[in-house]
Amino acid sequence: MTRYLALVPAAGSGSRFGGPSPKQYLQLNGRPLMWHTLQALSQVEAISEVVLVLSPGDEWFDDFDWDLPKLRVHRVGGASRAESVRNGLEAMAAGEQDWVLVHDAARCCLSVAAVERLIATLADDQVGGLLALPVPDTVKRADAEGRISATVPRQGLWLAQTPQMFRAGLLARALAGSVADEVTDEASAIERHGHKPRLVEGDAQNFKVTYPRDLALARAILASRKD
Repeated sequence: MTRYLALVPAAGSGSRFGGPSPKQYLQLNGRPLMWHTLQALSQVEAISEVVLVLSPGDEWFDDFDWDLPKLRVHRVGGASRAESVRNGLEAMAAGEQDWVLVHDAARCCLSVAAVERLIATLADDQVGGLLALPVPDTVKRADAEGRISATVPRQGLWLAQTPQMFRAGLLARALAGSVADEVTDEASAIERHGHKPRLVEGDAQNFKVTYPRDLALARAILASRKD
């Protein structure tokens, strides 16, 4: 029987955020930021396991109460996102045809509805795909001096989000070797493997917390859902 498994790579240090601990552990509405991410995935009925990949040297996870029955933790994170996902796939022992939904730990405002839409759209797809948003704004390309060198037509441009959902076997093959470490998301690895992932419209609230100013927006979104 085909399973749906979530995989959350969280072995990074969050250096761009500049906090005292990795950003996934910062407090957000009374919980670590990453708890909200894992809890949203755990609420999706079709997902049987939520696999968290931590760095072997992680010093923060055990300081919190996670209380998520579907959660499985593997301390096999690597130096890159691709390596962490590769190691996570091996540790979770997914079947060749199992669907794996890889999601950013810092996208803590993910909605259950968006994940369910992704699963429903891709259930019979031959390749898989990802949540993404059509680019709504005019796009400018900058030169070395920070001046506009060109206006890029936005037609057909999308902003990639996560989860990104692919069969475990295909994803493992796409991430094999050192070349995969150069890609920034799973869809890019699948593309390099000769496939065309499907774009499934996501949600603007599913943004990635990257800088301290992003926390206020995340707090407001999560608080509004609770209310």
